[in-house]
Amino acid sequence: MPPDWAELIGVELDSGQFLDLEKNISDAYANLGELIQPAPENIFKALRETPVDQVKVVLLGQDPYQTPGLAQGLAFSIPASIKPGSRSFPSSLRNISKAIALDGYSGLRHGDLSHWAKQGVLLLNATLTVQLEIAGSHANLGWQELTDCLLFRLALKKPQLIWLLWGSHAQKKKALIEQAAHSINTEIAPTILTASHPSGLSVYRTNEPFLLSGDTGSCQHFKKVNTALEKHGESVIVWS
Repeated sequence: MPPDWAELIGVELDSGQFLDLEKNISDAYANLGELIQPAPENIFKALRETPVDQVKVVLLGQDPYQTPGLAQGLAFSIPASIKPGSRSFPSSLRNISKAIALDGYSGLRHGDLSHWAKQGVLLLNATLTVQLEIAGSHANLGWQELTDCLLFRLALKKPQLIWLLWGSHAQKKKALIEQAAHSINTEIAPTILTASHPSGLSVYRTNEPFLLSGDTGSCQHFKKVNTALEKHGESVIVWS
């Protein structure tokens, strides 16, 4: 874990709270090798790409991709070599690209979102590893306790963050964010934007759809993020 993020949760790390997680993950890589994704050096890539002091927006995912060759340590992101016309290109990214275009920006030319991370968008999954082809396979190894800790401490340190919560799993973190906001004496409130998950199975569902039926409109989150950043005196995100 990068030093700045380790310092953020130093109390919990020093207490040994995550020793079981460390053992579980070490055993998984030792026993299954390349069946565990992402590669070990990319487990904390989201934290390396977006240092604590640069975070402006938090976009929460659930698991790394379980399809071989996709997971790279950033939520929703895949290698740039996989183009939008490819069968391997995830439906969630196709729909994200549609929403960006509907918000008035250019759509994605590839699925590598590291350019978002470098601009202050923390692309963090709740679970940072997975076994290939088995969704949720590492959900109970202790990752969620670690990432919840990171999110809570981050919300305490930076109360005016913008949070993108897509889908029911991410939206469960809303209470954690609001708890942090209520525990500090500040008039600054986080901006929390919610919508259905952009995957093909969920994108049009719920009363807060990510895309409107027929792709006639979107949740407008990309536009809303930049409006909020301008209001805070921050530079906007170049989404394209």
